[in-house]
Amino acid sequence: MKRLLITALICAAASGVFAQNTKTDSIKASKDTVKAKKDILKLGFGDEGSEFEIHTNKDSLRFKSVQHSTSYPKAFIGLTFSRFDLGLATLIDNGSFTLSKNNQFLNYRSWKTSNVGFDVFQMGVRLNDGFKVYLSGGFDWTLIRLRQNITILPNEPVLTYRQDNIDYSKNRFSSSYFRIPLSFDFRSKPNANGDRFHFVIGPDAGLLLDGMVKQISQEHGKQKIDNDYHFTKVRYGGFVRVGYGGWGIFAKYYTNDMFENSPDQKGLKNFSFGFTFGF
Repeated sequence: MKRLLITALICAAASGVFAQNTKTDSIKASKDTVKAKKDILKLGFGDEGSEFEIHTNKDSLRFKSVQHSTSYPKAFIGLTFSRFDLGLATLIDNGSFTLSKNNQFLNYRSWKTSNVGFDVFQMGVRLNDGFKVYLSGGFDWTLIRLRQNITILPNEPVLTYRQDNIDYSKNRFSSSYFRIPLSFDFRSKPNANGDRFHFVIGPDAGLLLDGMVKQISQEHGKQKIDNDYHFTKVRYGGFVRVGYGGWGIFAKYYTNDMFENSPDQKGLKNFSFGFTFGF
């Protein structure tokens, strides 16, 4: 996961188009004017031709948002680092927040069971100042912190566990997906500071990248075992994001089961909610 986060940050940096402003209004422009222009680094990204001017002189470092007028509809495509989700994950067992007898081995610590995700690519069209639709791609993790001292076993016909005589300080059962949400983004008029209210809704699909058991104990130290652990290969559901300015809240619910080819886990689904940053 750390490697993917680092890769995403590199992609975010690559998504900007950096250009030095070398034009002058006059051939006889002063050296101070030329130097001031060299101290401005422009970073362009997003779907509206927006820019951030980064003033990098020796006395200060400040950011200034620059908007360019544009006509609609306007198509866009490119790399991004946005819609960073950080929240809690919850298992729903056939409509109940209480796990059934067959799934008691998945009993988890609610406040340490989390969902993390972000987008690194987007393409779509803005139809007017208040609405755009876009397809994006990114990564999404569900990290289940198990309460019991068990080991989920890899390469078994169904989801299977082993009871251990070890006191694990961390026993995490996780899945990672490549997420592909389709977003319908409605936004209000900007206020005096340029902030807007956002309401985003749409379907979400995911392709399984990997499953993992990570355990820490005095007896064995840190252990990681990668396997698909019967996590569903393709998941689908829906999401909603509501926010103001650059942050808000999100909720995601996947309508198909978390696990496949494992009858005892039929009807076990994934729901997550929390904070989101970057619209």
